Amino acid sequence: MKVIKEALAGTLESSDLLVKVAPNDTLDIVIRSTVIKQFGKQIRRVVIETLSQLSVGEGSIVIEDKGALDCVIKARVQAAVLRGAACDELNWEKLL
Repeated sequence: MKVIKEALAGTLESSDLLVKVAPNDTLDIVIRSTVIKQFGKQIRRVVIETLSQLSVGEGSIVIEDKGALDCVIKARVQAAVLRGAACDELNWEKLL
């Protein structure tokens, strides 16, 4: 899946995160979090696994985390990527 336009998903509310995606020639992931010292590695792991499941190899991904759980991170990344890829048909097995 290729990100072809800018897209957003999520909010900056407590226990949520905002995911911004944009086209880019390489995969660039930036994570800003209020809990980066405690959970930065886990946040990055969830983001990378989710992008891998969606076959995303290129794009600029910016995460503004406010203490979201793993399931929320995964859902927001999926939503932003699907919006940015202008995906009309979903392969639901990749979203599990």
